[in-house]
Amino acid sequence: MARNPRPLERIHPAAGARRPLALVLALGLASGCGSDGGPGAEPATEPSAGSPAPSSGGAPSVTLTSLDVGTSALLQAVSAPSPRVVWLSGHEGTWVRSTDGGGSWETGIVPGLDTLQFRDVHAFDADTALLLSAGTGPLSRIVRTTDGGATWSEVFLMDHPEGFLDCMDFWDRERGLAWGDSVDGELYILTTADGGRSWRRIDPTRLPAALDGEGGFAASGTCVATEGPSRAWIATGNGTSPRLLRTEDGGATWSVRPLPLAEGPARGATTVGFRPDGMGFALGGDLDPEGGGARVALSADRGASWSAVGDLVLTGAVYGAAWVPDREPATVVAVGPGGIDVSGDGGMSWSAVDTLSHWAVGFASQDLGWAVGPGGRVTEIRLPRNPP
Repeated sequence: MARNPRPLERIHPAAGARRPLALVLALGLASGCGSDGGPGAEPATEPSAGSPAPSSGGAPSVTLTSLDVGTSALLQAVSAPSPRVVWLSGHEGTWVRSTDGGGSWETGIVPGLDTLQFRDVHAFDADTALLLSAGTGPLSRIVRTTDGGATWSEVFLMDHPEGFLDCMDFWDRERGLAWGDSVDGELYILTTADGGRSWRRIDPTRLPAALDGEGGFAASGTCVATEGPSRAWIATGNGTSPRLLRTEDGGATWSVRPLPLAEGPARGATTVGFRPDGMGFALGGDLDPEGGGARVALSADRGASWSAVGDLVLTGAVYGAAWVPDREPATVVAVGPGGIDVSGDGGMSWSAVDTLSHWAVGFASQDLGWAVGPGGRVTEIRLPRNPP
């Protein structure tokens, strides 16, 4: 059920869109893809509601159910702070929320910002959430609600005319990071220490030197990952080589590691994630569906070293991925315009469970998650629970 939020506080009028850096998902991202045979073009069939999808190679069985959440906007991000609460975000200023584990949905548009593309969402609970919009200059913003979407306040407006935000994540309810494309040849990272009410840029001199054209892919809100009280990782692309930026101390200092993924413009890492035991993935590829190059890199030591292993079944680049929490053996789900793949061995091997276009995925528990994509697509993902 949709509702009309009350007027937004402290919002500046949106400026006209300029041509973004090459790191925008160039193959039709701004228009949502999938409607003209480009990346994300849809096969003729939908997943069978409530039916198990096939899997192999030790991957768990997966049940997919198509949901109607009351929007036709391209959805690009998932945040599920608990098994009952999940938030989604997307184009046309859209946010979506469920407070009963996906049984019912509430859809809204941030007033005055219906042209923005909210490519990331981070929710703390049913009432408090932040949306991050991607775009050049003032099209990149962060807004915040504390009343379940009834009102929104702008908490960050891009302060560089060529800046372009990509994604964000939080360690806890107060401390978080946001990442954007490099500007003036320098890396661009924001931090917050007050729950996203205010943001400041990390001094670029404290960061590794940027590669030419380096930045992030604003595909699914998962190019930044946090874990524990102080670890964080940022996956980069579009430069001469994809890299992993890594901090162990809450962003005070950073190191960098190369990633063995597809290299060059419109190529690299789109999504990164880690488990508490140190297992991690960095996935991506070539945004050109006819391109190639490695799409899977795995780490067993919190990102200190990486190996290119295995490959996915879905075609094209990965746009988003997520570990299934509290699940053994280690299970990860990856999505992209080519469909949904699942791995039951930490990313070493993969099985296809759907061929419809999805852009982001997130999980609330070891047996419940959601994948989202073009045309307001929301697919519930059910897995069997671990034996007690």
